[in-house]
Amino acid sequence: MKVVGFGGYSDSGKTTLVERLIPALRLKGLRVSVVKHAHHRFDIDHEGKDTYRHREAGAFEVVVASDQRLALMREFEVASRPTVHQLLAELDEGVDWVLVEGFKDSELLKIEVWRAATGKPARYFEDDFITAIATDSPDLLPEPTQLPVLDLNDPAAVVDWLISQGPRFDYDFENAA
Repeated sequence: MKVVGFGGYSDSGKTTLVERLIPALRLKGLRVSVVKHAHHRFDIDHEGKDTYRHREAGAFEVVVASDQRLALMREFEVASRPTVHQLLAELDEGVDWVLVEGFKDSELLKIEVWRAATGKPARYFEDDFITAIATDSPDLLPEPTQLPVLDLNDPAAVVDWLISQGPRFDYDFENAA
């Protein structure tokens, strides 16, 4: 399993880039999973559905599956913030690439997504885990860099770069933080 993070401030284009990378990787015959950090309360269940009723009744976990998909909902009894490594451990081991969106402070190798138009600062010169920058404004980068600068609007080129760098993104479950 290869794991790469995508970090950057909100509205930088992380979700759009990840969304465009998934089919580009799939076209190469690769299985792709995504781990996404949510900053707020979210729910994938709906009031009145059986699974919702089971959770409301106090189930710690509810797994719902069909012949098309599986979903696991786990209720934390105390507020909890699982680490990116705990979330990666939940994934199927047969996946080729995991794209991690968010977790910008994690110790995962990552691509910084940066757009000058947002007015938000870049982080590549202070985060040693940033291995490349995906941007639509390379001439406006705030600091010179030796890091690869990838075209934010060319997902095929980003995929080619990821594959060319493949071994450096191998994930080691045993030595995960």
